[in-house]
Amino acid sequence: MNEHMPVDELISGAAQAAGGWLGSLPVALVATSADGTIVRWNQLAQELLGHSPHQMLGHNIADLLHPGSDRSLGRSLWEAAATGRGVMGTVTAWHRDGYPLEVEIWAAPVADRQHGAATVLVFAADAHAARRIRGSSAVWDGLFHRSPVGIAILDTQLRFLQVNPALEAMNGLPESAHVGRRLAQILPEVNAHEMEEAMRQVLATGQPVLDRRRVGRTPAEPEHDRVWSCSYVRVEDPARMPIGVIASLVDITEQQRDHVEAEAGRRRLALLSEASMRVGSSLDLERTSQELADLAVPRLADAVTVDVLDALANGDEPGAGLRGGVALRRLGKAPLSGSEVTDILAPLGRTLSFPEAAPYTQALAARQTFLIARLDQQAIAPAALHTAKPAQLLAVGVHSFIMAPLLARETVLGVATFYRTRPTGPFGSEDVTLAGELTARAALSIDNARLYHREHETAVILQRSMLPQHITPPKGIEVSHRYLSASDVNEVGGDWYDVLHLADGKVGLLIGDVMGHGIAAAAVMGRLSASVRALARLDLGPVRLLRQLEAALADLSEPMLATLLYVVCDPAAGSCTVTRAGHPPPALVHPDGTVRILDTPPGVPLGVGGVAFTPTEVSVAPGSLLVLYTDGLVEARNSDLDERLEELTRLLTHPQRQLDHLCDALITHLVPASADDDVALLVARIGGAQHAG
Repeated sequence: MNEHMPVDELISGAAQAAGGWLGSLPVALVATSADGTIVRWNQLAQELLGHSPHQMLGHNIADLLHPGSDRSLGRSLWEAAATGRGVMGTVTAWHRDGYPLEVEIWAAPVADRQHGAATVLVFAADAHAARRIRGSSAVWDGLFHRSPVGIAILDTQLRFLQVNPALEAMNGLPESAHVGRRLAQILPEVNAHEMEEAMRQVLATGQPVLDRRRVGRTPAEPEHDRVWSCSYVRVEDPARMPIGVIASLVDITEQQRDHVEAEAGRRRLALLSEASMRVGSSLDLERTSQELADLAVPRLADAVTVDVLDALANGDEPGAGLRGGVALRRLGKAPLSGSEVTDILAPLGRTLSFPEAAPYTQALAARQTFLIARLDQQAIAPAALHTAKPAQLLAVGVHSFIMAPLLARETVLGVATFYRTRPTGPFGSEDVTLAGELTARAALSIDNARLYHREHETAVILQRSMLPQHITPPKGIEVSHRYLSASDVNEVGGDWYDVLHLADGKVGLLIGDVMGHGIAAAAVMGRLSASVRALARLDLGPVRLLRQLEAALADLSEPMLATLLYVVCDPAAGSCTVTRAGHPPPALVHPDGTVRILDTPPGVPLGVGGVAFTPTEVSVAPGSLLVLYTDGLVEARNSDLDERLEELTRLLTHPQRQLDHLCDALITHLVPASADDDVALLVARIGGAQHAG
């Protein structure tokens, strides 16, 4: 302290220093004479203890002590100051409003040679507030220097004032490289302008900005992008005016990478889940191929083509190998329009031929997914020998692509190609895995469709081959018949019909249905049909014939059931014997157009056993029609059976038409375009003109 400075100037300077001491802590200034008489009392002293200057000037400073406090401490502090030693301590003062107040004091003597008197300057502050600010300062110092969180203090021009060691390490720059410069000046490889805009928003509004992402590269790690979570808070003076910004930064690169990977995994699982529901539900080659292409765009690729072996598309077997090249037919393509990539590629339905050395052929032969992560002139050179398409694709921005073979049950069925033009980067290993999983699912569906069509065709061929190819009806009978296979391989069954020549000019009309579907049902139907023809030659009655058929079913390794309607007609006598084994009843159409469903004992299906079959005699006028059918003609989903039978009788009310036309009319009106079940139909005119149907 300058001992030659006048006391008034010392007091003024000390007051200014005290006003800035510890920032916002109010510090009172008091001056006393050597004996403790108060000679100065400033405004902050009045705010601290409640006494005005005119109330305190001339009083001894000891009068401020609380009556119950230890006065010896106050006197010892004062005596030390009066003898020339600066001292500090804590005393309990008496506030003007009548309550004790703990006060920290700092006292120091000042020599005033101009007046030849000694003065003691006393600084006083609320002890509790002083301890709180000192503690806060220590906490801040520890936080700033030792925190793993990057911290920076910036002024209102967004220039760095101070940075902590953690931020120095994050940015790879010392504090000296920060101070006085802005973020955009020292770290151009991060999104600095966006961050500075956020800080300006904080300065303008006072509202903190939390978790704003800073992304880019710093000298600490110039080869890799990092991600930081940044938060900004405005710093204010006591008048709440902005004086700067405090920024805190946390490196979240690893967490962000984990989040991105988890999100990518979730998207992959969602895509595969959707593929299991959308791809291959129709068992149709074209539709399945297009479903795969549509599903992959845009979530995996920007363009996709799906090419199936031409032989497979033609309904033939895929073949044993790829020697000599391969012919592929384009059955899937996405997007179908609005894409420069797909505009270059061959359209749907086009057959593409590739020689043995072409990349497409090699990819199929290798049976492995083929990746070109970065497409360039060198990468397209092998394919460019065979076509100009790769160069054209490169010109419109294709920078990465995947070829994934359609492989199911160790059979190559085709290939799916994925193209990427988006700026997010090339295909990676995870994309290759996802493409492989999608194509594997699609390939299995395509192969299921192939097997389905093959089995369906086999079942239909077997079914038709076992039906009577040429029926020559006996004299006095005119017949017509139809067979319609189901649209689904699982519904192609054992429906059949036959017309038998019996003794004494009689005729056997037969229609049956083996319960079950597919090739097995068709095979059992053929066995029953052959058995019926053999038994009919023995001139067995209806009941005995049905019992023999039951025995034939019992000989099978797998139990089977079958319904049967057997009608023995005697055209000369004008009568028929109707015997049913669980089969729908026939319809009888009289010459005048009257129609009735013959209500005869239904019996039970062959193979059930234990129930007697009951023949029923029915009179039949010359020119009458008997209509025998399987349940596929009159049963339909979401339709009432009685209503369907009424429709059948309505269609039969014009018996004079030709039988072929009548059969066609019944099929057209009663069977939908996609039949749910096989349909067998046999119509006979009893006592009419003899025609073969």
